[in-house]
Amino acid sequence: MAVEAVTEAADEADAAGDQAEADEADQPVEALAAAEANPAADDAAGPEARPDELRLLEALLFAASEPVEEKALAKRMPSGADIHSGLKRLQLEYAPRGVNLVRLGTKWAFRTANDLAWLLTHEASEPKKLSRAAVETLAIIAYHQPVTRAEIEEIRGVAVAKGTIDVLLETGWIRPRGRRKAPGRPVTYGTTDQFLSHFGLEQLNDLPGLDELKGAGLFDGQLPSGFGVPNPSDDPALREDEDPLDAVELDLGLAPRVEEPPAGEAAPDAPPETPVREEGD
Repeated sequence: MAVEAVTEAADEADAAGDQAEADEADQPVEALAAAEANPAADDAAGPEARPDELRLLEALLFAASEPVEEKALAKRMPSGADIHSGLKRLQLEYAPRGVNLVRLGTKWAFRTANDLAWLLTHEASEPKKLSRAAVETLAIIAYHQPVTRAEIEEIRGVAVAKGTIDVLLETGWIRPRGRRKAPGRPVTYGTTDQFLSHFGLEQLNDLPGLDELKGAGLFDGQLPSGFGVPNPSDDPALREDEDPLDAVELDLGLAPRVEEPPAGEAAPDAPPETPVREEGD
């Protein structure tokens, strides 16, 4: 009897061992099947959904004190990073938030969402109203840039008052670009990123065209034959007919005034063939 009991116990132990080995062999198969059925579980345990490149771009843009060129961002990013796609993705992610990523010409910057601007109105000083001459001058610079003071006068048909350009420079909406390769080397002017930001434009191509200006009632009567609205370029590089400003002018941010010519002589940047009348600003 004792022998039979021992034999039965041994058989039961062997059977239990075989079952345990079979269970262990089945575990990897079951785990693999579960992983195939629910791949999201592995993704959740993996790295964050936002790539490291987006975090780097976000940090660089947040730390920048002014709008940043894509080329400047590329220099600080890992080699091979898709800067443009990353910026577009961040722009979409920030679209519903209180801070938006906006494009300003060829640059990018974080800005408060337009619909939340009222929250900051108590911090803003009362803006000064621009004269009609200043508004017209700003429009000419925006559409015809790069443009000299004499060219502005030729388009308007009246002389630009002494302080009109200075007022626009103080607003930060225009800047001296360079000097025209012409007698007297007059300063050329163009708009700034602040101009785009203030008027809610991403690029200069977003300026109203002829049809939009007509629809707004800004043109009355019959327009001259061949009349058109210029399409300014967003390229900040100087053109072939422009020389760069010197180091002192760049440091100051303003080009020095051209000295008044002696009595009886024309200003170096004035068009001799176009008579202008003085305006009453």
